[in-house]
Formats: sequence, C-alpha cells, structure tokens
Amino acid sequence: MLDNMPRGTICIEDIEIGMTRSLSKVVTDRDIAMFAEVSTDHNPVHLDEDYAQDTIFAGRIAHGMLTAGLISAVIGEQLPGHGTVYLGQTLKFMAPVRPGDRVHAEVQVTAIDHARRRVTMATHCTVDGTMVLKGEAVVLAPSRKFD
Repeated sequence: MLDNMPRGTICIEDIEIGMTRSLSKVVTDRDIAMFAEVSTDHNPVHLDEDYAQDTIFAGRIAHGMLTAGLISAVIGEQLPGHGTVYLGQTLKFMAPVRPGDRVHAEVQVTAIDHARRRVTMATHCTVDGTMVLKGEAVVLAPSRKFD
C-alpha cells in the first residue's frame, strides 16, 4: 500500500470474494434522538414511548436508516474503507431495532468487477441472532492506481 493510502483501506487489487467485515453497536436513546435531529424524522414511534405503545411495535423503535447507517460504517471504515464511494444499496427491514439492542452489522464481498472498480457485497444486520435488515451494496473501491 502506498504511503498516502489511508490506513485500514483495502484496495480493489486486494479484495477477494468472501471477505467479510463487521461491527457491533448498542443503539441508545441518544443515538435515536440525534438521528431524529439530523434526519428531521421526528416520527413519534421513535421518540414517544406512550405513542409507540399503541403501535404494532408495542414500544419505541430505532429509525430503520439508523440501523442501515451501521452498514455504511462497515463499508466506509473497514471494507473497502476510506475512499470508498457508495453507488447503490438495497434494504429490506425484517424486524424492529429497539433502544438498548446490540446491532451486529456485517458485509461480505460477493462479486468484484476489477475493470470498473466495482465491489458488490451482501449486507445484513442482526440483533441477538435475529435478522433485522438485509440487502446488497455496490461500491466504487479505492485503487492504488488512482491515489
């Protein structure tokens, strides 16, 4: 890796099918409140316990996109890492994430187009082994040839 490539970045030339990276994070009330502020999504199902008790969730849940943001963190920080550009992401929300849940986010390389620097990855998040989100990401990976 060249000196000016960010530490921890995996260049397209070094990525292999099957590579995986992950992180785990406990979703806090503060995370949910901050996400509501940044996104301007103040839906009471996320912020008001009394309101949320009368929904199909029977309590507050985290924003789905907050959970999806953990996938972005794995991609942007680990695989491929700094310098990666998101090209697309599909998402299917399977189950709610609640305040206090530990979310495990994981990505796995499923396809590589070296000529176009495209990497396709299966993405998913779980809470206590239950799938809460799944999808697929396509990114433009950094390259030693273009640094």
